[in-house]
Amino acid sequence: MEYSNKTFVTEFILLAFSEFHQYQILLFTIILYTYIVCIAGNMTIILLVVVKQSLHTPMYFFISIFTVLEIMFASVTIPKLLAILIQTKKTISFFGCFVQMYAFNALGETECFLLALMVFDRYLAINNPLRYSAIMNSPVCYRLAVLPWFLGFLVSFFPSIFTFLLDFCGPNEVDHFFCDLAPLQNLACSDPFISNMMTTMAAILATVFPFFTIMGFYIHIIYSVLKIKSIEGKSKAFSTCSSHLIVASLFYGSAIIVYVRPKGPNGSQYDKFYSLLYTVVTPVFNPFIYALRNRDVKKVLRNVFVKFLSQTGANIGAITRLKVLTHHENPILKPRWL
Repeated sequence: MEYSNKTFVTEFILLAFSEFHQYQILLFTIILYTYIVCIAGNMTIILLVVVKQSLHTPMYFFISIFTVLEIMFASVTIPKLLAILIQTKKTISFFGCFVQMYAFNALGETECFLLALMVFDRYLAINNPLRYSAIMNSPVCYRLAVLPWFLGFLVSFFPSIFTFLLDFCGPNEVDHFFCDLAPLQNLACSDPFISNMMTTMAAILATVFPFFTIMGFYIHIIYSVLKIKSIEGKSKAFSTCSSHLIVASLFYGSAIIVYVRPKGPNGSQYDKFYSLLYTVVTPVFNPFIYALRNRDVKKVLRNVFVKFLSQTGANIGAITRLKVLTHHENPILKPRWL
C-alpha cells in the first residue's frame, strides 16, 4: 500500500549535449569519426598480437585484453550517444538504462584493475628478468587476466544494485549522454545516501587504490632502471613502460576527476565533458600510444607495411607483364572485310 499511489519512471531522457543543439551534426560527425578510429586502431593492435609470433608475450597478451576492453567500453556509450545526437527521441528504457550503467561501470573498473596488473607484469620483467618467463607462464597469465574482470564486475555490482533499488517517481531527465550512477541518484525520490556512499567506496577501491599501486610499482621500476649500466638497457626498459604510464595517467586522471573529486555546486554540469575524455578521447589515443611508443609494435608495423608494399609492387608488376604478353600474343584483329 505504501507504493500504490506512486507513479514510477518507465524510461529516462538523456539530455546529452542538447544545450548545443546547433552543433548536433558537427558533434555527431566528430564522435562517429573518433569511434571508427577507435575500433580500427584497437582491432589493429589485436590482430598484430594474434598474428605475429614475436608479440606472443605476457605484456602483449595483457595489451590485447586491454584493447578488447577499450572496444567494449566505448561501445557501451558511444552508439547510443550517436543515436540521440541525430534523433528527436532521446529516451532509454528504465531497465536499458541500468544495464548500460552497470556495464559501463563494470568495464571501466575492470580497466582500472587491468592497468594495475599490467604494471605488475612490467615490474616482474624488469626486476626479475631471469625468472620472468618461469613466473609468467601461460596458465598464470590466464588466471591473472580473469582477476580484473572478476573484481571489476563485483565492485561495480554494489553501487549499481543500490541505485537500482532507489525510487524513481518524478523527473526522468538525465543530464548526461549515458546512464551513470551520480546523475541517476540525483533523480531518485528516496534518500540516495547509502547509494552515494557505495559509489564513493567503489570509486576509491577501483580508482584510487589501483592508481597508488601503479605509482608504487613505478617508483620501484624507476629505481631498478636507474641501476642498469647500459644506456640501451635503460632506453628499452623505459620504452616498454612509457606507453603504459601515459595510458594510465590519461584514464585515471579523468576518472578520478569525475568520481572521486569533491562535488561543487556546478560540478555535475561538467562531468559529462570530463567523461568524454575517458569514453571517447582516451580509447582513440591508446592504440597510437602503444604503436608509437613501443619498439616491438613499431617494428612489426614497419615489417607488415614493407611486406604489403613489396607484395603490392609484385602484383602490379605481374599484371603489367601479363598485359604486355597478352598484347603480343593477341594483336588487335582487323575487320574480316579488309
